[in-house]
Amino acid sequence: MQFINTKENLVVDSLDGLLRASGGANLARLDGYPGIKVILRTDHNPNKKVAIVAGGGSGHEPAHAAFVGPGMLTAAVCGEVFASPSVDAVFAAIMAVTGKAGCLVILKNYTGDRLNFGLAAEKARALGKKVEVLIVADDIALPDIPQPRGIAGVMFVEKIAGHFAEKGAPLAKVAAAARKASESLVSLGLSLSSCTLPGIGREDRIPSGKAELGLGIHGEPGVDLIDYDGAKHAAHLLADRIFKHAKPAKAYALLVNNLGSTTPLEMGLLTNEVLSHPKAAKIKLVLGPTALVTSLDMHGFSLSLMPLMPEFETALKSPASPLVWPGIHTHIKPKKIKLPAATKAKAFKASKNDALAALVGKACRILIDNEAALNALDAKVGDGDTGSTISTAAQHVSRNLPSMPLGNLSQFFAAVSDAMTRTMGGSSGVLFAIFFASASQAVAGGKTWLEALQAGLQRMRDYGGANPGDRTMVDALLPALAELQKSGSVAAAAKAARAGADATADMTRARAGRSSYVSESNLRGIKDPGAEAIARLLEGLSS
Repeated sequence: MQFINTKENLVVDSLDGLLRASGGANLARLDGYPGIKVILRTDHNPNKKVAIVAGGGSGHEPAHAAFVGPGMLTAAVCGEVFASPSVDAVFAAIMAVTGKAGCLVILKNYTGDRLNFGLAAEKARALGKKVEVLIVADDIALPDIPQPRGIAGVMFVEKIAGHFAEKGAPLAKVAAAARKASESLVSLGLSLSSCTLPGIGREDRIPSGKAELGLGIHGEPGVDLIDYDGAKHAAHLLADRIFKHAKPAKAYALLVNNLGSTTPLEMGLLTNEVLSHPKAAKIKLVLGPTALVTSLDMHGFSLSLMPLMPEFETALKSPASPLVWPGIHTHIKPKKIKLPAATKAKAFKASKNDALAALVGKACRILIDNEAALNALDAKVGDGDTGSTISTAAQHVSRNLPSMPLGNLSQFFAAVSDAMTRTMGGSSGVLFAIFFASASQAVAGGKTWLEALQAGLQRMRDYGGANPGDRTMVDALLPALAELQKSGSVAAAAKAARAGADATADMTRARAGRSSYVSESNLRGIKDPGAEAIARLLEGLSS
């Protein structure tokens, strides 16, 4: 399923949306829709400044229509998805923006683009227009072929050309700088999936556990299927290859490009891995991580590397204001600022209590062992991390037991509360921190350990807003503590907790916690993960 009306109108509808949301960006489209799909600047002076025209098939958004604007393109010519625009469309774009200053046409190295853009340029020349053509061929996936493909590195070329054009440089200077950048570029991509063609679907040619190296931006098969061994391996593999093929230089500019559906979280991680590569010390400027030249929804990324000389650095860092341009930034190492003293962990003097140590150690093992089961349950009503969240906290407490104040119950509860705030994420971590902090205060005030736990539960309810029947851990914890107070039996408390947890499966309306955002139909028959965790803990302790 895709958000489209018809395949035939997809590109036109998308370009109109771009224009409608462009505000005061001085953009327009040439008449002649839908055959001629050209987005161009309305503030360009063709007699004073060189025009920069680029484009190609659609499906690579934001390239190239969103890069029309000061400091970048003068016009973008858009074809249908993965199809070159017609000769007429390219010719119309050139004629619309080219005056005495001339025009530089930039295209990626694909047969259709070379033919259509090339013929259009020749037609414009025949009418007396000064037109230079630059074909970008930066893909090193197949280094031995006579016509390497053009991929995301074209963005460096367009930015450099746009800079010199905006400064009023003559056509010869603009073309020479762009050509010099193009000839030094190297790019390579890797993906975990192909792309989904509108109205057609996805070709699932990449098996699970594999990645395709060097695939084209139109979904063309890559040079090789490789074993996928994690993000670091993928990032370093591409970095190794682009540095191997790059021209020697003292410094480089790097583009980290999202091929479509790779999440920002993944892109940040991949960028970190690339910039941690042994040769990355020579990378001075970084463009991205961002989506500039995509391949619809391809789950992959590409790297482009360009030797950096002073005029290129100036051009890349100069202002540009198309609809989309993230700006280029200096590669720096992450800075660290010391934590405020108040946030440091409280110092508790270690003390022994063998019985408590054994009990807590067993409890931690139970929670750790149930991580997968609790995650699976939470995945049905939440984000699937209840088990991991609890297990992380349990592992921390277990590791640090020897250094905890086991001989002083008030301090022990305070230490557990402190551990919860540091290791257990989400609202559950805060609630348990409140629970144990309140229990610590109660013990310090003369309460028994059981009275302290009940005080902790009450304070947790006060802040969390949960009551019995609201489908939370309270449904298991409250009856368990009540039974423990009544009989002193852990086994009886476990039965009470189990009954409470099981009852949550019939509660189709949650009034607190994350499940309160889940529909009744999705809750029916599913036990609350927090309540289930309490039940499993007490059942384990009673065995």
